[in-house]
Amino acid sequence: MEKFKCVARIRVRNAASSEGSDFGHGVAALLKGVKEQGSLNRAAKDMGMAYSKAWKTIKNTEAGLGFDLLERRAQHGSVLTDKGEDFLAAFTKAEESARRVAQQIFDEAGP
Repeated sequence: MEKFKCVARIRVRNAASSEGSDFGHGVAALLKGVKEQGSLNRAAKDMGMAYSKAWKTIKNTEAGLGFDLLERRAQHGSVLTDKGEDFLAAFTKAEESARRVAQQIFDEAGP
């Protein structure tokens, strides 16, 4: 089974909210890009995404979660809020755990 690699993707939704979008792999990638680049615009460009789409994605996700993920600093870019940092870390850990468990189950039961 070594030639097969499981890819597990999770999404997180605020069960109390009917607004916004889920927090998933794409939003996590944007936030990681902001951490590395210091800018949502640069993070979006690195992903081949228009800034307007990235901004809308973040705003919709923030609306759904009920808190800000990014602090915008006008011409000085953006940084993750403390809650944004914590949420990204928890999401990353959960996604890695889901991948490990999925791989283990597949390896044990696989063809």
